Amino acid sequence: MKLAARIDGAEVVVEVTSDRPLAAPVFCFSMMAPVRVVSGGRRIAQCGGYTEVRLADLAPGVPVTLRLAHEAGIQPANRAWLPLGAYLRAGGETIPLPPLPAGCRPRPLAAGPAPDLRLVPPVADWQPSGGQVSVSGFLPERGDFSAVEALAARTGLGPFLSDDGLPLSCVRDVGLPDEGYRLEIRPDGVTLTAGDRAGEIHGAITLLTLKATHECALPCGVIADSPRFAWRGQHLDCARHFYDPATIRRLMDLMALLKLNRFHWHFADDEAFRLEIDGLAELWQQSTDRGEGALIPGVFGGGIRAGGSYSAEDVAGIVAHGQALGISVLPEIEVPAHALALRRVFPDLGDPADTGTEVSVQGYAENVVNPALPRTWEVIETMADGVCRHFPMPMLHLGCDELPEGAWDGSPAVAALKRREGLASRDDVQGWTMARLAARLDARGIRPAAWEEAARGGNGGIGHGALLFSWSGQAPGIAAARAGYDVVMCPAQNVYFDMAHSDDPQDWGAAWAAFVSLEDTLAWDPVPDGADDIAERVVGVQGCFWSEFTTRDDQMEAMIAPRILGLATKAWDRADAMTGAELRGLAKAYVPVFAAMAWQSALT
Repeated sequence: MKLAARIDGAEVVVEVTSDRPLAAPVFCFSMMAPVRVVSGGRRIAQCGGYTEVRLADLAPGVPVTLRLAHEAGIQPANRAWLPLGAYLRAGGETIPLPPLPAGCRPRPLAAGPAPDLRLVPPVADWQPSGGQVSVSGFLPERGDFSAVEALAARTGLGPFLSDDGLPLSCVRDVGLPDEGYRLEIRPDGVTLTAGDRAGEIHGAITLLTLKATHECALPCGVIADSPRFAWRGQHLDCARHFYDPATIRRLMDLMALLKLNRFHWHFADDEAFRLEIDGLAELWQQSTDRGEGALIPGVFGGGIRAGGSYSAEDVAGIVAHGQALGISVLPEIEVPAHALALRRVFPDLGDPADTGTEVSVQGYAENVVNPALPRTWEVIETMADGVCRHFPMPMLHLGCDELPEGAWDGSPAVAALKRREGLASRDDVQGWTMARLAARLDARGIRPAAWEEAARGGNGGIGHGALLFSWSGQAPGIAAARAGYDVVMCPAQNVYFDMAHSDDPQDWGAAWAAFVSLEDTLAWDPVPDGADDIAERVVGVQGCFWSEFTTRDDQMEAMIAPRILGLATKAWDRADAMTGAELRGLAKAYVPVFAAMAWQSALT
């Protein structure tokens, strides 16, 4: 069996060649967005970007050509927009087709100036004293550095501890800023001063990293360092693609090396709910797999069958891994939209009298729960409780993004809710929904969080001290901050790592927000010019990786690296003065770090 595909202007040309005769087979595949058939077959089924096309009879060795076009005039940008998870269905069997070449292809890293201190994120202050000290490891006089030693071993950067290592003195100074530390590197030893455990770990990781980037010859001098933001996050979409728990832990190791301290775990979306929670076993049991015979077909590269779920033991292992590294885990559910899997498992979360025809931006119908129904509250409250039990972090992200236009317009139940609660629009209904769920969490000592849309609605939105994530740009975050919300800035134009690096058709990734180069990760200010009044409300920065075109765990790596270096810099560096050229120089210095981890990088 053979499969070939290429972009031809606004169309995608697909060529299927069978090694056996097949009578009227069905070509099953997914693409980035819904598509129509221009020629070569007849579309017979569709769910979002997943499509089934009836082909003519196939003869052995004779290719059949199919031309496709994305709906709504969407232009395919690169190889990630070609068919994923393709297979044929014929004569009662499913026949896999060979996957097209996938993933980001490494490119040469343009030159940049080599910094004196090859470290990401850059330190707040560095006073070199001249000279170097050779080091194979460190010998602490006291303190527990077992977590750093374990990190060093896992990442290939070890050892950190050594019986004949450079003496390491540890001092506590509660007058230092939160997470702050001070390092005095001398020929006869190192003094690490920290105000808290986090600062001690950061200081040790700085030493471990400098040992790698300076080839075991540490520059002598004094480092004084502390972070700009308390929230320094990285998000991973494990709903569209199931990542092995070991992969998640590996990502957390990379985060720790870069002093990122919040892992945003997105395990629930239209395509799956992957957490094995009590009380709603049917939710994860019926939605974790997609493909042939599943509730959700093979969208986003699912193919014949793909999926997986996270057990309580998996979650406990990931949480413990993070705790050892100073990383908290934020879980996310999705309310009220991005609920296709939820609706298919529980059809009674929709109003049976609803005459609406709304469709989500991903092309899904019926992916919104109806907040006017008591059954909806029974399910989403049970879901929220079940998730929170697994996580010590007293915060739950509730989703609340991309509500389809026209949602609930045809629902008599919501019409009655509007009259009863004095709501005028879908945004009002969404705001009322989020506020009600947030109030329940707040009463239980759990802080609500949500995407930027949760601030909408005439009632002021979600309220209840919610933490909002501004993703479509910074303007919604500025507005939310001025309305009294704390905000994490994660603008897609700069820190969405699923965006392609460039406009090269041979590149890989999405393009709806921007093409995001390494330099683009620095080309913004978390507190923009003219918005100094919101500085205290901007509590952090976060990168996101959405997995719509990811079919293997390792495909995530080169999309994240080295761009995560820019994210870490934005999240930590108070001066915020690094240039794109300087970041390229640091990225070159981190090539051996990524190599030691066996972590793929887009630029080498």
